[in-house]
Amino acid sequence: MGTHKQAISVTLEADNVTWLKARTGAAGLRSVSELLDQLVAAARQSGRVGPSRSVVGTIDIDPGDPMLEDADAAVQYLFDASLRRPLMVKEAKAVHGSRRRQHMKKARG
Repeated sequence: MGTHKQAISVTLEADNVTWLKARTGAAGLRSVSELLDQLVAAARQSGRVGPSRSVVGTIDIDPGDPMLEDADAAVQYLFDASLRRPLMVKEAKAVHGSRRRQHMKKARG
């Protein structure tokens, strides 16, 4: 296979562009184009067709509740438990006044 490259225009959701840029940096690549080229090459080599993926085997259903009649209560329990966990919040420093006003105060004093 040659290394001939061809420019194209791609329109993506803003969040996807942000993700691509972050992945490009994390992978140590030079550009989003290089990352896209690698993603497409990997997809082609995998032999998979289409975007669908199976979820078979990723979810366990309680054998005692095969119709999920208690699912609402189970989800509510998990939600309530998550609210009881401590939450770390870091607030940004408050900025008082503008740089211009601070500069003017120094000039006057």
